[in-house]
Amino acid sequence: MLPTTTSQSLPEQLYLSSTVREREREAVNALNIEMFELMQRAGQAVFDVIDQRYSHCRHILVVTGKGNNGGDGYVIARLAMQSGYTVSLWQFGDHHQLSGDANRAKQLYLDAGGIIESPKESLNENIELIVDGILGTGITGSVRPNAQEVIELINQSELPVVAIDTPSGLNTDTGKILGCAIRAEITVTFIAMKLGTVTGQARRCTGEILFAGLGVDNVFIEQNLPTALLTNEKWLKSLKTRDADSHKGSHGKLLIVGGDDGMSGAVYFASAAALRSGAGLGAVVCHPSSANPIRSLLPEAMVADQTKLSARLGWCSAICVGVGLGRDAWGGAVYKQVEEHVSINKQIPIVIDADGLSWLAKSNENTRPSGNIIITPHPGEAAMLLDCTISEVEADRFHAAKALCLKYQCITVLKGAGTLVCDGENTVVCHAGNAGMATGGTGDVLAGVITSLLGQGYTPMHAATLGTLIHSLAADDNAEQFGQVGMLASDLLPSIRRLINQR
Repeated sequence: MLPTTTSQSLPEQLYLSSTVREREREAVNALNIEMFELMQRAGQAVFDVIDQRYSHCRHILVVTGKGNNGGDGYVIARLAMQSGYTVSLWQFGDHHQLSGDANRAKQLYLDAGGIIESPKESLNENIELIVDGILGTGITGSVRPNAQEVIELINQSELPVVAIDTPSGLNTDTGKILGCAIRAEITVTFIAMKLGTVTGQARRCTGEILFAGLGVDNVFIEQNLPTALLTNEKWLKSLKTRDADSHKGSHGKLLIVGGDDGMSGAVYFASAAALRSGAGLGAVVCHPSSANPIRSLLPEAMVADQTKLSARLGWCSAICVGVGLGRDAWGGAVYKQVEEHVSINKQIPIVIDADGLSWLAKSNENTRPSGNIIITPHPGEAAMLLDCTISEVEADRFHAAKALCLKYQCITVLKGAGTLVCDGENTVVCHAGNAGMATGGTGDVLAGVITSLLGQGYTPMHAATLGTLIHSLAADDNAEQFGQVGMLASDLLPSIRRLINQR
């Protein structure tokens, strides 16, 4: 039995699906393995998952297409039959058109007593598990109507689905659903991790991703440079340890700017997260009406109004601007003062978040801050910054993140399912996080964590990457204890502290 690894130990390297398709043969040839043997291994890996996770499901439906995924499906169906499962197999498209290894796998299935059926309008009521091998990683255009009918029938059944390599209908380069896609409970992916399976809309249809290297993954990685990287919890080990004689000035002096009238909560979340992430000193500049609420919630922060902004800008080692800043005259004046200071003092790192992004989008290209800049937009803010639609951003999040880096000369943290961190050349995808984070204030917490790491001396890319990972893992930690629904931004704070100290 070939081992498969769980989502907690997925490879860090991410590749375009075209790279995997075009270069896998080189890795196979280097190891003197036949491509049909690779298909056998892929089918065995998926069947092993079925036998380990779904042995109680005695009637399996395998839905195959005409490509290599279809050949994998025939291998899985044969192995299941030989292990005592009842197997139904639907061939999407004419099975007489199968060729090469896929046709060879089909023939072995038939020789073992298997039967090939065409897709039906309804499912046998005895079916307990579905294996999806309809469409592979090569699809780029919209799913055709006949395939869409089968995909929708499978999704409507609400039966557990195991997807072969990728859920059918997913663009494995961008993470976009191409009209419709299988919603799998588990996706078993092969040889190398595909870029588009870990971010955006992909997160709603891949389910748990299991990886099967099929014995060629190490050689493939040696031969091919990745397009991006996937975070790993082990990266937290790069967090700095504290010297025994350190003091509060040793760990950063942070300035959080925002909190217009009625929006003190955003500044509180960012400031509290910054301090819980290890910042030594934290100062807040906010609207006068927000000062007392912040003082009462976080007495550890030094709170003042905008009259003290100039002094605090000269004092701090890192800045966060935009959390609850507002879009009226007060917010605009405060943002402009911060922008002018950073434009002159380019060495000071700054995180621009929330309403700060609105002011950034309106700013003059010649006066924008440059240097150690991190922006943290959600898809709506990214669309505003790029003057495009949210749909265009989500259609290719990798392209959008790089475009933001280029336009604003910054590091971009494009939030969402599978948050991206990009410096224009290198991209990291955060593997952690959950839907419970879709609540007000969690973005402010993220901005605070990143700013804290900047103030403690981490490089902007390192701070953005580690901050995003810590933030998402904290949400997973909280969800594991209490569930996703009802999670509040403030719930993340204790988990952030615990994660940083348990590295």
